[in-house]
Amino acid sequence: MAIRTAEEAADHEQLIIDMVDKFLGTEVQPHVRALEHDDVYPTEIVEKMRAMGLFGCVIAPEFGGLGLSTRTYAKIIERMSAVWMSISGIINSHLIMATAVQRHGTPEQKASFLPRFAAGELRGGVGLTEPDCGTDLQAIRTVARRVGDAYVVNGRKTWITNSMYGNCLALLVKTDPGASPRHRGMSLLIAEKGPGFTVNRKLEKLGYRGIDTCELSFDDYRVPADRLIGGVEGRGLQQILSGLELGRINVAARGVGIADAALKEAVRYAQLRKTFGKPICEHQAIQLKLGDMATRLEAARLLTYRAAEAYDRGERCDMEAGMAKLAATEAALENSIEAMRIHGGYGYSTEFNIERMYRDAPLLVIGEGTNELQRIIIAKQLIERNRA
Repeated sequence: MAIRTAEEAADHEQLIIDMVDKFLGTEVQPHVRALEHDDVYPTEIVEKMRAMGLFGCVIAPEFGGLGLSTRTYAKIIERMSAVWMSISGIINSHLIMATAVQRHGTPEQKASFLPRFAAGELRGGVGLTEPDCGTDLQAIRTVARRVGDAYVVNGRKTWITNSMYGNCLALLVKTDPGASPRHRGMSLLIAEKGPGFTVNRKLEKLGYRGIDTCELSFDDYRVPADRLIGGVEGRGLQQILSGLELGRINVAARGVGIADAALKEAVRYAQLRKTFGKPICEHQAIQLKLGDMATRLEAARLLTYRAAEAYDRGERCDMEAGMAKLAATEAALENSIEAMRIHGGYGYSTEFNIERMYRDAPLLVIGEGTNELQRIIIAKQLIERNRA
């Protein structure tokens, strides 16, 4: 049945959030510690996420997706990250790829790929980072040369999420390495696994375990020419940057989730732990920490929802997404450290969740564009929007 009113839409999305909460409580939370400790890919959890339609969260219903608002998507990611951040990344990279096709693909590409993305039949992420290039995407060296009805790709990628267990990437390449400015020579390909597409190794990480993050090589790897997103060369950087706005909202929501979980763990423990004859929550030093943690969390949450709403309105929101990503990920980092301090020695033990949050949070201030880059984006947009 079609959703016709704002109230019906809100009810529908709340049902999905409630379903996600139940799934996390019964299917994810009991297994997190073992899967994370052993760095095991959560195959059964991923299959259940597929069955729930989560790989089509923001894909339009006409292509088989759930068609959720970005704000609702952010709430889902927030809840996932509060339980186990790694599973939110399995969705994030996939949906950046899907968004690039949904926003910029040809009608034929949308009809062919979006239903398969929504169903999780094709699942993957984005192939951007290279050994000598991270934040500066224009410095990529992977080259795709047109040969007949295909592009022949040669190059290397690293830190690519969903590349071992996934089967497709939105692959950023240089179709004209000599172009000036450099972005005019960059294109985005829908790259399914095949001969010449090699996963070299899975990278070992401090945190964000369980999810596959790998190094890749492309050696005379052929991609049909009709997989060039949008059908025109030279637009790849703009196409992927629009998808990264969604990615930064996702990372901000992850930060909110970790900051929230850390606060809840700290509030609970502070009421149970006693020193000098009373619960530590009655000590002013602990109260100051809890007050700052709660304020950071709510500020981050509001900025994240504001960015999501701007994205839903179709507005340019690199500044808003940058602010949300900056504030929320710093909140996650600070709250995880403060929660560990409140827990004392127990916070350093693997028997408590705090140590996992402490290991996961640093990735957020680095990934999806470093927080230093976010500050630069914010400043540049601030000047652009407020010319003297």
